[in-house]
Amino acid sequence: MSNKLYYGDNLDILPRYVADESVDLIYLDPPFNSNADYNILFAEHDGTGAAAQIKAFVDTWQWDETAARTYEVVVEQGGPVSQAMQAFRMLLGGSDLLAYLTMMAPRLVELRRVLKRTGSLYLHCDATAGHYLKILMDAVFGPKNFRNEIIWYYYNKMHDRRKGLFPNANDTILFYVKDVDSEFTFHQLKEMREQPVKQLARKKFQGRMVNVKDAEGHVVYRMKEDRTIDNVWRLPCLQPAAAEWLGYPTQKPESVLERIILASSNEGDLLLDPFCGCGTAVAVSQRLNRRWIGIDITHLAINLIKNRMQDAFGAKGKYEVIGEPVSVADAEELAGTKPYQFQYWALGLVPGARPAEIKKGADKGIDGRLYFHDEGESGQTKQVIFSVKAGQLHAPYIRDLRGVIDREKAEIGVLISMQPPTQPMRAEAASAGFYDSPWGTRHPRLQLLTVEELLTGKKVDMPPTGDLRTFKKARKAGTKPAATRKLFDKKS
Repeated sequence: MSNKLYYGDNLDILPRYVADESVDLIYLDPPFNSNADYNILFAEHDGTGAAAQIKAFVDTWQWDETAARTYEVVVEQGGPVSQAMQAFRMLLGGSDLLAYLTMMAPRLVELRRVLKRTGSLYLHCDATAGHYLKILMDAVFGPKNFRNEIIWYYYNKMHDRRKGLFPNANDTILFYVKDVDSEFTFHQLKEMREQPVKQLARKKFQGRMVNVKDAEGHVVYRMKEDRTIDNVWRLPCLQPAAAEWLGYPTQKPESVLERIILASSNEGDLLLDPFCGCGTAVAVSQRLNRRWIGIDITHLAINLIKNRMQDAFGAKGKYEVIGEPVSVADAEELAGTKPYQFQYWALGLVPGARPAEIKKGADKGIDGRLYFHDEGESGQTKQVIFSVKAGQLHAPYIRDLRGVIDREKAEIGVLISMQPPTQPMRAEAASAGFYDSPWGTRHPRLQLLTVEELLTGKKVDMPPTGDLRTFKKARKAGTKPAATRKLFDKKS
């Protein structure tokens, strides 16, 4: 079975493509707006609002007609999950938090179905909804199959400074197995720690010690020892300066996923991440010689993972992408039903292009950017600006994009469209002139590309460069991870 990356809703993908008891390990980090005011999550709605268009980095759990209908379906199926959801409804009312739990319930049931009897599931959450998810997990998996509440203590220096709160410095990971009575896979992890040694005990621990200097320059003796990793994981969170950082807001460090994968799987086992985001779980699985399935509902995430796998593994990181448009007809359907997703997908047709940062209000005519360097390592950073249009084209689009190029001092602007531009629009684009690169090459400053042209291999006309730096590149596989090396004993 090859590695697979699916675009789509995991509640649709799982029953269609993932067989019963076929997965060895599941990790999920479901999206939730934990930075919102806690009380807002309990605000009731009348249930008549339309579901919002899914956008990247924006949590979409909202109590509306869709959530209400899903709640009824879950409750009518009966059993412990139904009872838990009815209790949540009594406590929470028709709130966004109830919508979140309503959407999670059938997904957790599906995840239990695909998990092997010897398999494990790790659910990443925080204090906003973690206690409710624990009850829901008990209803789905059974309380006896709960193994650990893991505390990831990330000692973040960027503390929450809201008045009346202790700063948050940890997440929770709920560890369950499919069947506690089976021979489920588990390896006890250990790590190397250094402990201070008293002066009088130096001879006793000779050969197992290192000496370091303290802040005053005095020699301090420390003893190396294997320490069994407990349920409090003291691992730093990712900062923008970290080698792993890709700019994805909910990105988790590879060190956390490395512990999970080493503890609850063996080489060749199959890992599933149904909310794979920027792909940390699948990237670590690839590095540790596990097979993997990743699912995400945004083309932004799919494109980011594709770039991450290419940067880290090159041709060795083989996998299959399922669910993306592969023809003009597919693209037309996506453009007609999900224009935001069409935008992200279309940008993904251009290597190195990324959506513009999402902000409230107008996007100022910029849907994507591509940064490049054509003057060597010390050269100035330059950029290509993208505008994506899913519907009918109009002449003002060209003039608007030309204005954006001038305003942003960009070298090149590209309009990607579903429909072919008219001849007057092409003439307007040609009047924008050329960008002359230090290589002595000339490139149109304003270019018009259709989806059909991109699908058949046409590329942006830009200077030759092997260093496209829209976002930070993923670290190459094989380089030393941030965490210390982990050791593990035999299965227990």
